[in-house]
Amino acid sequence: MNTKQQQTYKRIFENPISGDLKWKDVESLFEALGAEISEGRGSRVRVVLNGVKAVFHRPHPSPSTNKGALKSVRVFLENAGKAYEKRS
Repeated sequence: MNTKQQQTYKRIFENPISGDLKWKDVESLFEALGAEISEGRGSRVRVVLNGVKAVFHRPHPSPSTNKGALKSVRVFLENAGKAYEKRS
């Protein structure tokens, strides 16, 4: 992970949750972690990381991700990390 992706990861787990994190930065983090990303219908984005699947909605028209979506990203990353630990 590069420095920006590390900062994005830290911001996802900050309390209180940030309301101004850009979705493109979240997708970049997913890619750096080795996730498979595919486009769904409309603004849906399918993500698979360590066997854990999730579907997110790419924000529009604003590029910023809302707090509720970031909570979902946080839970997804936690679950994918636990799945990775079980396989190791």
